[in-house]
Amino acid sequence: MTDDAAAGPLAGVRVIELAGIGPGPFTAMMLADLGADVVRVDRVGDVDPAAFGTPHPDLLNRGRRSIAVDLKSAGGREAVLALVAGADALIEGFRPGVTERLGLGPAHCHAVNPRLVYGRMTGWGQDGPAAPYAGHDIDYLALTGALHGIGRAGERPVPPMNLLGDFGGGGMMLALGLVSALYAVRGGAPGQVVDAAIVDGVAVLSTQIHALRRLGMWQDPRGVNLLDGGAPFYDTYECADGKHLAVGALEPRFYDELVRRTGFPLYPDEALDRTDPANWPALRESWGRLFRTRTRDEWTALLSASDACVAPVLDWTEAPEHPHLAARGTYTERDGVVQPAPAPRFSGTPTALRRPPPQPGEHTDELLAEAGFDADRIAALRTSHAVA
Repeated sequence: MTDDAAAGPLAGVRVIELAGIGPGPFTAMMLADLGADVVRVDRVGDVDPAAFGTPHPDLLNRGRRSIAVDLKSAGGREAVLALVAGADALIEGFRPGVTERLGLGPAHCHAVNPRLVYGRMTGWGQDGPAAPYAGHDIDYLALTGALHGIGRAGERPVPPMNLLGDFGGGGMMLALGLVSALYAVRGGAPGQVVDAAIVDGVAVLSTQIHALRRLGMWQDPRGVNLLDGGAPFYDTYECADGKHLAVGALEPRFYDELVRRTGFPLYPDEALDRTDPANWPALRESWGRLFRTRTRDEWTALLSASDACVAPVLDWTEAPEHPHLAARGTYTERDGVVQPAPAPRFSGTPTALRRPPPQPGEHTDELLAEAGFDADRIAALRTSHAVA
């Protein structure tokens, strides 16, 4: 498939992305992976013409074209609004009020394109006492209660990288919000603003935990519950080679399969009642002693093709080579770089990696011409350094 071939369920959708970091670019990547034509508006100071034609190392920027613009200049604002006029959606991740001061806020954009879906990605949201202030993934998780629940019993909370906040509660929620609003526009609704706050998204992701608390099935202390490492049959174990297994034998029949295949327990340990949390510490010790008798890969060979619900804990290099992930093409290679393939999958409108991550400003002239600027006007914008 060529770089310009339309692919995916969002083929024909044009998205403008004001360059940022983390969840905003992830949203843009998801939409590009699904077939949208995403234009990344980079900063003029980031342009290096010598790098044009080589993929940028940031995989979050894949699937786009890039135009470099000085958003604080009149010419830069003109260029972005011209792009907005022909777009379906816009993504921005500045603090509240920044795009308004630049003359690129929702009102400015809807004046040139009433059908535009204007996506806003922040940690705290567009309003509320914390909205004006800086924050990062760990702060947003802390405020929602999610960080409190992650970690070992009796120990301090553990940040789950930035997957839960930035990408799960943030970027993925904005992608869903944009697609939902675009669907509404296709049905005749006007354009609107999508306010995606990481605190909101993480709170939604934790709905099941709130439900379990109400049902009396979840305790507030971390590391003592069924799904947080408290249960010995839902935890990780070190093996003889220092590598680890993940055990998720929640249901009785899966646990029975695990017991049967492993020969649990080792003498003189006992097969205590696993349904009694009072037995969990002793069971964890027994399982730990058993798993340390073989290497991770030896256990994997014994347990993987079964309902024992055990998987090897793979590192970043091992994961793409696992037979299951390789068979499904969960990872793909583009321009010599192994990376996650687009997801999810579509039977009728398959997705593809159409473009590598662009260098900032690599497509400036091309995109301005598409927006209706003639050669003289493009030259004038370059001379004034409004674009690069």
